Amino acid sequence: MSRPVGIRDVAHEAGVSVTTVSHVLNETPNTRVSPETRQRVRDAAHRLDYRPNRLAQGLRTRSSGMIGLLTEEIATTPHAGRIILGAQETASKHNLTLAIINSHLSADATSRTDDVRALLDRHVDGIIYATVYHHEVSPPAELDAVPAVLIGARDRRGFLPAVMPDEERGASDVVRLLVDVGHRRIGFASNSEDVPATRGRLRGYLSALALSGIDVDDRLIVSAESEAAGGYLAARALLSISPPPTAIFCYNDRMAMGVYRAAYELGLRIPNDISVVGFDDQDPIAGSLYPQLTTVALPHYEMGAWAVDALKARMDSADSPEEEVLLRCPVVVRASISPPNPQERYGGTGVSTSPRDP
Repeated sequence: MSRPVGIRDVAHEAGVSVTTVSHVLNETPNTRVSPETRQRVRDAAHRLDYRPNRLAQGLRTRSSGMIGLLTEEIATTPHAGRIILGAQETASKHNLTLAIINSHLSADATSRTDDVRALLDRHVDGIIYATVYHHEVSPPAELDAVPAVLIGARDRRGFLPAVMPDEERGASDVVRLLVDVGHRRIGFASNSEDVPATRGRLRGYLSALALSGIDVDDRLIVSAESEAAGGYLAARALLSISPPPTAIFCYNDRMAMGVYRAAYELGLRIPNDISVVGFDDQDPIAGSLYPQLTTVALPHYEMGAWAVDALKARMDSADSPEEEVLLRCPVVVRASISPPNPQERYGGTGVSTSPRDP
């Protein structure tokens, strides 16, 4: 077997010293190496397919080049791939390797501590702690052994940087979109579970109405299970009100599935008779419904990327700020909205709750 390519081979190929190669490939700051020489070294390393010896580097720098991602069941949720992809691709840009441990949502404090210790035993240089729900957490004390950041949660002590989706603004933006196309009676099929996302999306709904000068009708807010069955029940309740809403904002895309079913049973066409919007942009639901669902995308990729960038900054400098960042949730416009039906299909008397004939 041929021996692996070493730093001396790169130096010989580029016609420079080993020290110069080390400075260039390790991006050592404040070194006097011309741009032309830097490019020559990089080209030589690429031609020789040079791979740095991570073990040797770690022994010199006391750094493993590895960071940990500790999750609370995120790795088993539909959105996980984007968070992990954002973290993984950004880690690669920083020449870091990502190690992932998936913890159970119901895990006790001892289990979480053991998970952190498992990452520390692998000599990670930093840890990203990601949670399912956007709430305050008390991270395991062992997390203080290395730089750390949070995804989807606030540090109750206020020590760790955190990144979360701006649920309130996302909800406000999509409801304002409905207002902009002419809707004034907008129902909200909300989540019956009291979690931060429920409260944030409700605040966004209410703020959009207030900014648009629309009075709140409490009858137009119906809470149910945040699944298709709950969306169905919420839609049946909303569409029985007199006068009924001309649009429904759903807590998530799964509830929107149930709203579609209820509309079909009542003989209502989407979006001609009733506009529907969701939240999450969950694959494959939003793009597979007919018509395709207008919804709000959670910035999962961006949160994963932000977390790695913030962690790298803390690894490089103890003076990096402790901050909390809310990332905007963009509205993804598809075919499920249109102006209210000018023929006033409902006639102000509500919609029959009897299902349509098969």
